[in-house]
Amino acid sequence: MNNPLLKVKNLRQYFQISRNFTVKAVNGVSFEIYPGETYGLVGESGSGKTTIGRSIIRLYDPTDGEIIFNNKKISGNLDKESHQMLRKNMQMIFQDPMSSLNPRKKVSDIIGEGLDIHRLYSNIKERSEIISSILQKVGLSPAHAERYPQQFSGGQRQRIGIARALVMNPKLIIADECISALDVSIQAQVVNLMKDIQEETNCAYLFIAHDLSMVKYISDRIGVLHKGWLVETGTAKEIFSNPIHPYTKSLLSAVPYPNPKIERQRQLVVYDSSDVNYENSTIQQITDTHFVMTN
Repeated sequence: MNNPLLKVKNLRQYFQISRNFTVKAVNGVSFEIYPGETYGLVGESGSGKTTIGRSIIRLYDPTDGEIIFNNKKISGNLDKESHQMLRKNMQMIFQDPMSSLNPRKKVSDIIGEGLDIHRLYSNIKERSEIISSILQKVGLSPAHAERYPQQFSGGQRQRIGIARALVMNPKLIIADECISALDVSIQAQVVNLMKDIQEETNCAYLFIAHDLSMVKYISDRIGVLHKGWLVETGTAKEIFSNPIHPYTKSLLSAVPYPNPKIERQRQLVVYDSSDVNYENSTIQQITDTHFVMTN
């Protein structure tokens, strides 16, 4: 646990919309993920969660900052060896389980594409055995390999997406709101499946979500994003029991309680960020793992 699997330093991701306007989606975000750990990334829509995940896996070229994965720098220009290492050891589960699967390909070809590219099997029989094994691991039948994505339910499609990520035996999986499009009962099944797979393979997760109760359940540590800034980070217990930043308190106050008596007494904490300037903020350390951005 001394050496982080992923280390993100001062990551910035800007998008130039026109000559005079640039969207600053991510501003100086830094965090670490250790082997076998789940790091939850939460925040409102548009806070930069998905952009961070896509920048780390290099679907976007980072504007600035440093990303070190598996002891190799993967920001900037990638050589062939680093590119191959990244594609084999880091995978992504996308938010929409339908649009992320090619409707013209069978499940066996969707899952086996990474195996084909990196030549991770010696013959067709071994390829079929690997695909059948991974389908069983995610709760599907090997017979489903010959079907198309549109023949499955939303939960089953997400399992296919998880199988596609797992078949490469990655060290890090970026789960980009992978349960937001699913029913509540299916969400629990998928999250429990991910936890079981993590215990078995010791892979790490960057779990991106806006469902705080689910993030609390699956995450070891949590980072809170607001307007592209990481305003607070700490263990799940620290964030939920002792939130420091006003935005974190506002987020937690919006979480509904299953007890109607407590729910009736719940008061929302309103956070007005119109006058906040994060550029002049500093990082304050509360405990060994708990950091918060203060003005």
